Amino acid sequence: MLKYFTAALALLAAPLAAQDFSEGSTAKEWGLYGESPAFFAATVVDPLCELTGDCPDNCGDGRRQLALLRTVDDVMVLPMKNSQPAFTGAANEMLPFCGQAVEVDGLLVTDEELGAQNVYLLQKIRAEGSSDWIKANKWTKEWAARHPEAKGKGPWFRRDPRIKAEIEREGWLGLGLEADAAFLEEWFQ
Repeated sequence: MLKYFTAALALLAAPLAAQDFSEGSTAKEWGLYGESPAFFAATVVDPLCELTGDCPDNCGDGRRQLALLRTVDDVMVLPMKNSQPAFTGAANEMLPFCGQAVEVDGLLVTDEELGAQNVYLLQKIRAEGSSDWIKANKWTKEWAARHPEAKGKGPWFRRDPRIKAEIEREGWLGLGLEADAAFLEEWFQ
């Protein structure tokens, strides 16, 4: 009996899983496996608040990742990156909209084989009802403003003071300085 109940639930859920959000999307494709353009309305939420009730003011003031609670089906969509090549997240663009209704445009990655479900690559965001889009490309500019001492060539993460401090404490492999020393001696004698 449970087998039939499970099958019936799967059939009911299939239309939701197969929803097409590409209508109205102008998102640029990245060529990622399982990606599809996706434009939809949502509310910007703090996922920890939604799931656990731990709700700091203003969605954590930028210390937490944020999520989109999609209006049409109340599904929580996880924006894992913005429109920049670095996978830096999209919280910078979303934080000003904490708790507000928005429209977003980007790429939705969903693939059962990969285990990807409602992973979102945010490219543009705007307040619901507004005609003014905000490009999701602020992260590295805001990082550079917060870390003027890290100015220089090369990728930001090679100059980030937090990352450099972590490497100094835990080593390049993240296993401790002794593990780094052993690895370097074994591989680069």
